Amino acid sequence: MSQSYAVRHWRVGHNRSLKLGPRGQIMGIVNVTPDSFSDGGRFASTTAAVDAALAMEQEGAAIVDIGGESTRPGARAIAAETEQARIMPVIEELARRSDILISVDTYRAETARMAVEAGAHVINDVWGLQRDGAMAATAAKLGAGVCIMHTGRDRQKAADVVTDQFRFLGTSLDTARAAGLADEAIVLDPGFGFAKDHDENVELMARFAELHGLGYPLVAGTSRKRFIGMVSGREMDDRDVATAATTALLRMEGAALFRVHDVKANRDALAMADAGLAIKRGRTEP
Repeated sequence: MSQSYAVRHWRVGHNRSLKLGPRGQIMGIVNVTPDSFSDGGRFASTTAAVDAALAMEQEGAAIVDIGGESTRPGARAIAAETEQARIMPVIEELARRSDILISVDTYRAETARMAVEAGAHVINDVWGLQRDGAMAATAAKLGAGVCIMHTGRDRQKAADVVTDQFRFLGTSLDTARAAGLADEAIVLDPGFGFAKDHDENVELMARFAELHGLGYPLVAGTSRKRFIGMVSGREMDDRDVATAATTALLRMEGAALFRVHDVKANRDALAMADAGLAIKRGRTEP
């Protein structure tokens, strides 16, 4: 079987780690925003956001991702102070009430610093360490785990979808290494939906296994994305079954961590995929 299922310990902040490989892990999404594409406004208050994160923990999430700025196509940028005002009370309260791993969804180094110092363990950067020049060094200094995401926004992409992954993420990894980020602190996200059209997203799913050539654990973030709606014919709030199908498919292709809105549905999909993978591993490994 592929080494993608071998045990890896993702080193994150505050002397914690998350075991990846043999069993798929879930990252629950909590957007503390009024305008995110799927759940904007649902968790706008600190109480609602913390309660949602705690519910995701009970449903099986290993980590929750807290974001204060919408990353949907066409979303308006907000000030760092606005982002921080939204997420910091949530992170502080969640860290006080739970031991669940906390990720901060931000591309700003200062927001990342504040979040990790308040209790977050992971920095999830949708610009792949390439938007804020201080991000990689900040993450390294903090000892945080880092999710480096691919995006096609604001640049010319390569014609081949996988070639573009290697080019962009290769640059991000060079930046990470130069800043002193340890390999054990890094996971990679191919960025489904981020400046990718329907055909590119579907091809990326079909060729997902090629991304293991990058050498790092892989994150899958397909949840409720537009291309899932185009394939399934479902509206935004009715895409969790189709999302769970992509979770099972991508787990079979070696994805390690799944960033989702509906934890229960995707937990069940992973349970089925992992049951099948366990049989395959038993037949092919000594």
